[in-house]
Amino acid sequence: MMSSNQTLKGKAKENIKFSVIIPAHNEEKYIGKCLDSIKKASKDYADQIEVIVVLNRCTDKTEEIAKSYNCITLKNGDKNLSKIRNAGAAIAQGEIIITIDADTQMTEDLLFNVDKYLSSGKYIGGGVNGKFERVSLGIIVSAILIIIPLLFKYGAISVGIFWCYKKDFEAINGFNEKMFMSEDADFAMRLKKWGKKNNKKFGTIKNAMITSCRRFDAYGDWGLLKNPKVILGYLKGTDQNQADKTYYDNQER
Repeated sequence: MMSSNQTLKGKAKENIKFSVIIPAHNEEKYIGKCLDSIKKASKDYADQIEVIVVLNRCTDKTEEIAKSYNCITLKNGDKNLSKIRNAGAAIAQGEIIITIDADTQMTEDLLFNVDKYLSSGKYIGGGVNGKFERVSLGIIVSAILIIIPLLFKYGAISVGIFWCYKKDFEAINGFNEKMFMSEDADFAMRLKKWGKKNNKKFGTIKNAMITSCRRFDAYGDWGLLKNPKVILGYLKGTDQNQADKTYYDNQER
């Protein structure tokens, strides 16, 4: 990983294959595991990966941790995940863009599989599926309550971690900055459509991530049933107030 103290000229652009972008708002409890997983996954790509941590209004030790892993750090004040991710992508030097949340871990073979899928020429890019750190009936029901409505709106797509060539990320203008929730599903839908125009498929790398249950830990595994407005927020996608409550003003997002 490239040091935040290095200039962008310190490494030749052509040497970087992967740019991994992590949006981070006070993630000191989680980002270490995320960065450890990236380090393990990059074992076959020495000096070909940069990790960009976009520090979003952080007041904890997130920046300190990111720099200890020699990440590039970028400060951002937007309450908008699309703008936060796009800011990271704008300075990325890698041929391939990968986005991952700070409370998510990638499996050791993810980067290898991304490389394999894209180099085959059959895929425009895609998403990842995986599992929660723990599972309960409440978590399963909550996931279904969110997934089914989004399935009808956006079609069969995978979200989680995204991967594609930077040129294709730029071709679809990255993440939709008018959306405050479900921006990931919207991105996947537009990437899939772009792939179809180019006779390429939207791929899903299976069982390739582990994501935290922090919101369930904070509000209970059945907490979503107590706040159905969150589901409506995901469906609408442009409700800033609901997004602030769900993500941007919430430490346990």
